Amino acid sequence: MSDPFALEAVDVALSPIERFEEYLKSKGKRITQPRRILIEHVFSHHEHFDADALIDELSHQSKGADRVSRPTVYRTLNELVESGLLRKMEIGGRAVYEHDYGYPDHDHLYCTQCQNLIEFQSAELKELRDQVARLHQFRATGHRFIINGVCEECQKKSRRKKRRIDLI
Repeated sequence: MSDPFALEAVDVALSPIERFEEYLKSKGKRITQPRRILIEHVFSHHEHFDADALIDELSHQSKGADRVSRPTVYRTLNELVESGLLRKMEIGGRAVYEHDYGYPDHDHLYCTQCQNLIEFQSAELKELRDQVARLHQFRATGHRFIINGVCEECQKKSRRKKRRIDLI
């Protein structure tokens, strides 16, 4: 049985690195080796991350001349957001990043206990957004919807067996 809320694939003309190079050229900048390492790492897998986790991963991955400095990470993350490659969300008091380029509009379930983000897509939510926008003569260009709660795994962990005393 397929998941009716699963994300659909989106075809893109350029790879993330090519798109970023194009963006940098438009700003009179060039792609450096540390930026290239960072981008290749970020786009090698799809997951949500924060800057500290990225810095930690990169420090274990690259050494010496291939090292990516903390300022380069923060500066490049901002450029990746400006270029439309990443999306930045403030969740639980921290900045969390996710892929934006080549990924469809989607929403999230956020577990307030383990900080896990679960992605989903809903045509019904998009239609509701468009209806509300039309009602207010508003042209919607996107939305961000995050449902806070507790995931199934954390719910299981928090359940405890009933004791005899609980039955009285």
